[in-house]
Amino acid sequence: MLRRRLDDTGRATCDILRELDPEANSPLVHASRHGDAADTLTMLENLQRGDPISPARFSMSVHNAILGVHSISRSHHRPLQALGACGDEFDAILYEAYGYLIEGHPAVVGVFSEGPLPPTYEGYTEHPGTACVVGMRLTLHQGRPLTATKPAHRARPTPVTVMNWLDGDTAYLDGRHRWQLGQE
Repeated sequence: MLRRRLDDTGRATCDILRELDPEANSPLVHASRHGDAADTLTMLENLQRGDPISPARFSMSVHNAILGVHSISRSHHRPLQALGACGDEFDAILYEAYGYLIEGHPAVVGVFSEGPLPPTYEGYTEHPGTACVVGMRLTLHQGRPLTATKPAHRARPTPVTVMNWLDGDTAYLDGRHRWQLGQE
C-alpha cells in the first residue's frame, strides 16, 4: 500500500516511523512546511484549466495523508498529529510531543519532512533544497536532555538543519527557542 499511495518522502517518513515505533504504540507527530507541494500545484493547474480533481489524489495531498496511510498499514491506534507551522515545525513537534508526554505517554515519535519543491516555488519560500526526513523518539526520562532558552536570532529550521544539529555539527538549534542537547 505504501508504494502505491505515497511518494519517496512519504515512504521515507513511514520507514522512520516504523523504525522509531516498532510496536505502533506511541503518539506520532509529523510536521511538514509544504506537504506534497508538487501534487498540490498540479491540482491547482488542473483546476485553472477546468479539469476535475481526483478525490483520491486530493486526499493524498493533505498534511495528514502520510500518517493516515501509516496508521492503516501498521494498525496504529494511538494519537496522530499532522502539523504545518509556517517555519516553526521543529518547535511545534516538540510542543505537541511534550503535551503527550506530560499526559503520561512514555514516548512520542516526532518526524519532520520536506518533499521536493516544484521550480515554480523557488525564490518564494524557504526549502532545504532537497527532499529530506528526520525523526526523533522523545521521552521525559531517557536519552539526552533537551533545554530551551531564548534564541539569539530567530530561525526557521529545516529537516537538514535538524539532522546537522542532531549529528553534532552545531551546539544548538535556533527556532522559536534555542534548543540544546545535554549529555546522557
